[in-house]
Amino acid sequence: MKIAIQAADLDAKRIDGTRVYILNLLKFFGQLDITSKFLIYHRKKFNPELIPPDFSNYEIIQKSAPFLWTQTRFAYELKKDLPDVLWMPMQALPILRPKGMQTVITVHDLAFKVFPKMFPKKDLWQLNFYADYAIKNSDKIIAVSASTKKDILRFYPKIDPQKIRVIHHGFDAELFSRKIDRVAQKRFRAKYLIDDAPYLLYVGAIQPRKNLITLIEAFGKLKATGRYPKLKLVLAGAPAWQAQSSLEAVQNSHYSKEIILTGRVSFSDLAKFYQCADVFIFPSLYEGFGIPVLESFASGTPVICANNSSLPEVAGNAALYFTSGDVAELETKIKEILENAPLKEGLIKKGYLRLEEFSWEKCAEESLEFIKS
Repeated sequence: MKIAIQAADLDAKRIDGTRVYILNLLKFFGQLDITSKFLIYHRKKFNPELIPPDFSNYEIIQKSAPFLWTQTRFAYELKKDLPDVLWMPMQALPILRPKGMQTVITVHDLAFKVFPKMFPKKDLWQLNFYADYAIKNSDKIIAVSASTKKDILRFYPKIDPQKIRVIHHGFDAELFSRKIDRVAQKRFRAKYLIDDAPYLLYVGAIQPRKNLITLIEAFGKLKATGRYPKLKLVLAGAPAWQAQSSLEAVQNSHYSKEIILTGRVSFSDLAKFYQCADVFIFPSLYEGFGIPVLESFASGTPVICANNSSLPEVAGNAALYFTSGDVAELETKIKEILENAPLKEGLIKKGYLRLEEFSWEKCAEESLEFIKS
């Protein structure tokens, strides 16, 4: 079988959950099915941290185009190469494509429909157009969570539920479970000006849907009590769209000097951030899945997350939850973990157990079976 994969997201400078997903499935596809040929298309140069493996049954095809790459050059290459099936690891689809070619898309989330005001107007029309077309015209859909499947059926009630399969993400067990020694920890902390201070951690893009203003305000209330003089807040991620309000909240905080904005970090440093953190907090208003929750579990760091969308589905009983807009409730949950060692240890143990349900290999096996079926 000849399987085409649109992997242009691996060229991007900013690393997000979608790009981690594509890379990790490509680490397994080529060895799970050695008889099929995988045509992996991209547009520019791969991000150095997102280069897929070089399996003998992978053909990496780099073809550029000045605009609308998926609808122009990529569509042309598909017509020329005539694959049996096309997997689009995002909610988009070439409008012009070979007859008889099966199509499978992955829908990560429909945040732009749930919270349209949190997306730039110039992007919103395009996001809706491509998602509407892909969801209605694809042969099969992978939803990364039951929550995402529910959203698909909410916004597209005429879609046959039978063509949607829920396949959960995984996590990089080797990277995030790897323990670092004291010397490496000290060097890492010095690099980011954390030194020996305890810190709260958020991982992800800086953008409105991530609800960072609530986290920043809860951190301010904690600091104002005077009980946590050394405590810091680390926001590990690069600014994305409409980041200004979150960045202004940092600047306007009385404790802005205790808030560390890292910008984009490498995978190796990201693992260190998790392992050295006292609490990981995921305050998002909406998540299609939430890979950082699993990464935190693997790192042995207790988790607090908002009680919405897919987050309870992913974290189960291994996290503390709060209502996404409730600053006081978040402050209380953080205090509980910081001041209750048995609770903290219990959450860490539950996190390890929770991980048994997720892996990239399992995700790849289920996805490839569905793509080929």
